[in-house]
Amino acid sequence: MTGTIAKGSGPETEPAPEVLAAELRMKFDYTRSVGPTIGRFLTGLREGRVVGVRGSDGRVIVPPAEYDPVTAEPLTDFVDVADVGTVQSWSWVAEPLPGQPFDRPFAWALIKLDGADTALLHAVDVASPEQIHTGLRVRVRWAAERTGDIHDIAAFEPGDTSAAPAASAAADEPVTGIVTPIDLRYKHTASPQETVFLKAIAEGRLLGARAGDGKVYFPPRGADPRTGEPTEDYVELADNGIVTTFCIVNVPFQGQRIKPPYVAAYVLLDGSDIPFLHLVLGCDPAEVRMGMRVKAVWKPREEWTYDGLDNVSHFEPSGEPDADYESFSQHL
Repeated sequence: MTGTIAKGSGPETEPAPEVLAAELRMKFDYTRSVGPTIGRFLTGLREGRVVGVRGSDGRVIVPPAEYDPVTAEPLTDFVDVADVGTVQSWSWVAEPLPGQPFDRPFAWALIKLDGADTALLHAVDVASPEQIHTGLRVRVRWAAERTGDIHDIAAFEPGDTSAAPAASAAADEPVTGIVTPIDLRYKHTASPQETVFLKAIAEGRLLGARAGDGKVYFPPRGADPRTGEPTEDYVELADNGIVTTFCIVNVPFQGQRIKPPYVAAYVLLDGSDIPFLHLVLGCDPAEVRMGMRVKAVWKPREEWTYDGLDNVSHFEPSGEPDADYESFSQHL
């Protein structure tokens, strides 16, 4: 990607530096516990009921809130409300996005169910914006198979009469947790300084940048954090350094690529003034210590990419004597 950058206030221009850009995707299953209040709501949906909670002022809140918005006290007076209600406001979706309830146009609406005093946000399945308006009476269309999440309400549709939900799989246990698939796609365009850093990494070099106060930042920052001035005084650094602080990871988690225990440490590269986080492997975790000298272990050359420090597999002990405490104490 190229272009021109204005130089000063005059008409002269100079070619803009080429910068890197990439389409990125972050995908994972977000697992969370729901607690007794939202758990009661989701359990009700699984059973074909909509559950709210009554506040100290008598209002019925749907979905139920854990704490009273007036007194901040816990709320426990749960009540069922109807699965028919009235559209309070709405917004038309002419071009649905991936992951939305429908692959055809539909409406998002705030719907106040009969018996509730607050509105619930959900999709209304209508074919055109002429078929929806504020005040429209709608009813829940229940999912054929319900599991205890908000998708148990497939959508709302015009109608003033409750539609009996289809039978769902029997489940005696209340809903205590949910799994939400996350799939985020976005484009990242690197800054000129980040581009220089990434291109160096792809060549097997570690570049820092010197700020106006003389401190060398690694990875480079686009600007001096004290003055805001661009930092373009690049400094090539050695791929060895000092462990400043560290933690031993003992707890396994989903998607973990290294079997615990292992060490995540802040490493201060020789010649830099800011430590960065990376793995320390190649020794017993119990042997890792503050001041330990380490060196980078690079992945095989054919695996190098522009993915930043992923080209460095990890750090391992270099065998050199430990650094003097004073040389890294300011980074603790």
